[in-house]
Amino acid sequence: MAAAIPIPPKPRVAVLIGPTAAGKTGAALELAEGLGAEIVNADSLQVYRELDIGTAKPTLKERARAPHHLVDVADPPEPYDAARYTQEGRAALLELHHRGVAPLVVGGTGLYIKALLYGLFPQGARDQEERARLRQELAQEGLTPLFERLQRLDPSTAARLQPADTYRVLRALEVMAATGRPLSALINAHRFRDCPYEVIKLGLRLPREELYRRIEQRVEAMLAAGWLDEVKGLLAHYPPDLKPFQALGYRHLINFLKGRWSWEEALELLKRDTRRYAKRQLTWFRADPEIKWFAPDEMGEMRACLERFFGD
Repeated sequence: MAAAIPIPPKPRVAVLIGPTAAGKTGAALELAEGLGAEIVNADSLQVYRELDIGTAKPTLKERARAPHHLVDVADPPEPYDAARYTQEGRAALLELHHRGVAPLVVGGTGLYIKALLYGLFPQGARDQEERARLRQELAQEGLTPLFERLQRLDPSTAARLQPADTYRVLRALEVMAATGRPLSALINAHRFRDCPYEVIKLGLRLPREELYRRIEQRVEAMLAAGWLDEVKGLLAHYPPDLKPFQALGYRHLINFLKGRWSWEEALELLKRDTRRYAKRQLTWFRADPEIKWFAPDEMGEMRACLERFFGD
């Protein structure tokens, strides 16, 4: 009887996730240094060059402590989505595997992490005619009626989006037109596909009051570090309707600079929307039973967990 052909082991990948302001950067650097790991970014804004302060991008000094991948890989006008991220992220994981280096995927963009590990779900072909129709409707009636339509047709997707997120609202409606199914249903149907990696997922958790306090402090620190000047510099070179400029914080400061909101309004809405974003992130992550949750100060426990994972 012929001997069974051994199945090669899957590459091992560690993931560190958590809501904004939970302390992922500091924890990731400490873990990566202790393990000799390299960090693969999973934040959808840190891929862009020039968006530094408002994305809480690791500084050059921090990046010198551990090599980072998929940071500063696109200019603001460049198209960058989950498909491109998956292609480039998997190439980075393969390169690390070939070098025998432990990869630590770090970020809070749940869709990017899911696509990286499990592949993309079918979204249908891009329909230029449908996109043009939605754009015309946007120009004539504004975004509110389109977001309300998304709330009726796909409440789950609408609940995790900002009502002012033009790109993602239009994309969700376009996917629905192309596939005949809500985006949330496509994501859920894709949940159990085979993963080409052996994965461990660590999550950072904080009491809500502590998380909200950190969010307040982080927003104030970003503004003190020159975030508004960063946005002014970006608008001097790029149009304000680029996809990354619709993201949390950037659109708030752009609305202030364009005179649509007072400074007090912009700041209040920025902090409120950041809290809401953190809540949506936690809702997404808590639906994943594979995540092992830790407090940010439980570094010893997290490191031991990863040492066992990569050392077996």
